[in-house]
Amino acid sequence: MSPVHKQRTTEAAKVVVVIADVMAFILALWVLMDLLDANRANDLVQVVHDSARWLASWSHDLFTFDERWARVVAGYGLAAVVYLVAGHFLAGRLRRH
Repeated sequence: MSPVHKQRTTEAAKVVVVIADVMAFILALWVLMDLLDANRANDLVQVVHDSARWLASWSHDLFTFDERWARVVAGYGLAAVVYLVAGHFLAGRLRRH
């Protein structure tokens, strides 16, 4: 493998990791804001909520716990974990390639 190809795959792996980490951070931030009952009229809270809802659209309301906080933690937390694991796995595969 040429040094240029290796450098490109390493850079691509870094980009994948950063994107996965940012996605997981947004989801974790929303869980924290929701648990702390952040003011939903605040623009920052609304942006984080909208972003997290979009990122977790596939896992939102996946669980049917009676407690709302448990549904939020499980639904958004699952999405965050999946993005972290998938992103870091993909980055590892890129680095080995």
